[in-house]
Amino acid sequence: MSTLEQKLMNTTETVFTAEFHSLDGNGLEKAKKYADRFRGWFDGVNATDNTAAHAHASNVATAIAIKQLGLEPILQIVCRDKNRLAQQADIMGASMFGVENYVALTGDDVTAGDETEARRVFDLDGPQLVRLMSTIKRGEYMSGRKIDPAPHMFIGAVENPGAPPFEYRVQRVAKKYAAGAKFLQLQICYHQDRLEKFCAGVRDAGLAGKIAIIPTVVLVKGARPLNFMHNSVPGIDVPADQIARVEKAADPAEEAYLQTLEFAQHALAQPGVRGLHITDFRNDETLERLMTDLGRVRQAATNSSTTNEVKDDHAYSA
Repeated sequence: MSTLEQKLMNTTETVFTAEFHSLDGNGLEKAKKYADRFRGWFDGVNATDNTAAHAHASNVATAIAIKQLGLEPILQIVCRDKNRLAQQADIMGASMFGVENYVALTGDDVTAGDETEARRVFDLDGPQLVRLMSTIKRGEYMSGRKIDPAPHMFIGAVENPGAPPFEYRVQRVAKKYAAGAKFLQLQICYHQDRLEKFCAGVRDAGLAGKIAIIPTVVLVKGARPLNFMHNSVPGIDVPADQIARVEKAADPAEEAYLQTLEFAQHALAQPGVRGLHITDFRNDETLERLMTDLGRVRQAATNSSTTNEVKDDHAYSA
C-alpha cells in the first residue's frame, strides 16, 4: 500500500501532493534538483502526461525517475493523446517499477499547446479511463485477458470545481467514484464560492468520506502568471479583483504568496477536503514557507539508501 493510500484511507491526516516539473533536456539532472526540493514535504508527486498539451519527457519515465529519487510518484494518464492500448501499456509498464498511484484525466485540448495540428484521440473519457484502471486493478485488461498477479493500484481522478456547468461537476464526481476513484485532485479554483459549492455538493451527494478531495493551489511571483492562466489555460478563470490585488501591491511577489496562503487555508476548511495539491511556479523559498505556514513539518527521508544509490549513479550525476 502506498503512503498516499494509507494516509487517505486509514487516517484523518492531512495529505500534501505536488506537481513534478515537466522534464525536457537534461531531464535526469533536473529531476534530481526538483526531487531535492520536494523530498520530505509531500506524500505523493504527480508525473504529468504532456501537461497543457505540450510534449515533454514521458509520464512513465518521469514516474520511474521520481521513485528512484526517493519520492512517491502519482502517474497521470490523459485521454487526449492515447487510446486504451497505450493507456493500459502505461499502467502495466509503470507497475513493473512499483508505481501504485494513478490519476485519470481528460487533458487540455491540443489548442492549448504549441502543436495545434496534433490529432486528438479521446478513445475513452475521464470516467471510462477510471473504470479501465479499476479493471486492471481487478486483474484483467479491457479485453478480458487475465493479469496475474494484478498490479496494486490506488486510483484517483481530476475535476474542475470552477468551470461550468457547475452542477454537472458533482455528477461527474459520482461517476468517477462509481468507476473506482478514491481521491480527486482538483483544478485550481480562484473563486472561493465555487469551491465551497462544489465541496458541499459532493457532501450532499452522499460521497463524504468515500472520495477524498484534494484542491490545488499555485505559487506564482506576480500578476503576470495570473493573467496568463486566465487568458490561456482552459478551465481557469481568475477574477479581475484577484489579479488587481497582486498588480497594485507594493510588493507583488509577497502579495501573491499571501493570496496563495489564503486560498490554501480556505480550501482546507471545506467539507471532504483531505489535503492540498501544490503547483510551484516560483521555484524559490516560498514552497517551504507555504508548507510551514500550513503547519507541515518536513519529514526525514525514509528511503535514503535509494536516494544515495541514485546520487552515486553516473547516469544521474553526469
